[in-house]
Amino acid sequence: MRDSARWRALLSASWLGLLLTVAGIATPAAFTTLPTADAGRVAASVLAAEAYASLAIGALLALLERAHSRRVAAAGDGTQFGSGLLLALGALFCTVAGYFGVLPLMADARSGRGPFSFGQLHAASTAFYAVKVVLVAMLAWRSTRGASSSG
Repeated sequence: MRDSARWRALLSASWLGLLLTVAGIATPAAFTTLPTADAGRVAASVLAAEAYASLAIGALLALLERAHSRRVAAAGDGTQFGSGLLLALGALFCTVAGYFGVLPLMADARSGRGPFSFGQLHAASTAFYAVKVVLVAMLAWRSTRGASSSG
């Protein structure tokens, strides 16, 4: 059980670090050093890698959190759908909605097609990313708190 808590803490903290690095370093650096079109392509590549990594890490964390919730429920201390599981699933939803839902619409918006402007879609994508960061930060805080108290 202690190993599970450590893995949950390690994965959630690493995921948070990835998200903050992408948002705070990788994408801004592209836009400060490259022409806008090139920076957009670099940012798109970085965000694609982050989205697929988030899917993998989020799915693994959801499985770990589900197992943890089951153990807690079996001990009579909670439900099978604990807050850690809900946080992981919420972050996964934000990844799917923000990257796989909103991003494909941005190409049409750039060319003037579609019901939304590029700015509106960029704002929606950014909002999903920001909510994902908050959810993963809450998951990391919750997981590291649990890992330190079980050790």
